[in-house]
Amino acid sequence: MCRVIAIANQKGGVGKTTTTSNLGIGLAKQGKKVLLIDADAQGSLTASLGYTEPDAIEITLASVMGSLIKDEEVEPMEGILHHEEGIDLMPGNIELSGLEVSLVNVMSRERIMQEYISMVRDYYDYILIDCMPSLGMITINAFACADSILIPVQAAYLPVKGLQGKRVTYWKRIRVLKN
Repeated sequence: MCRVIAIANQKGGVGKTTTTSNLGIGLAKQGKKVLLIDADAQGSLTASLGYTEPDAIEITLASVMGSLIKDEEVEPMEGILHHEEGIDLMPGNIELSGLEVSLVNVMSRERIMQEYISMVRDYYDYILIDCMPSLGMITINAFACADSILIPVQAAYLPVKGLQGKRVTYWKRIRVLKN
């Protein structure tokens, strides 16, 4: 059974991308089938795995989600890149910023990524979603389809302070999305 884990924190620079790639590669080395999803418009996960021009990639998370919004047919494995470390990657890039804006008017907008993940879930043991440092619609989509959320935090005053109060907000929103 596939586990979907969102790696998220509203603070940038706390190690979300590093955690996602290292955890994914570690799981792959244990013989697990792993898909990493770059749900950050900066495309840092995509770039850190060697795809140095994420904005030049034609099929990305944004284009797949855009097709689902338009009720276009989506080939589940289309756009997934196979990495030499034994992991698969659904790349992300700047197009996610535009998609986030367009999600405002979409029915069931918090479930678009879930629709995609349900298409590929049977192919993997783990799906790890690297979220952007915000609590926008793309991150809400990741939370809606995740079985669990991993929140990396630096051991310093301001990053830990940033979690105070937000924890309750995260969990209230997640409970609403899951029900």
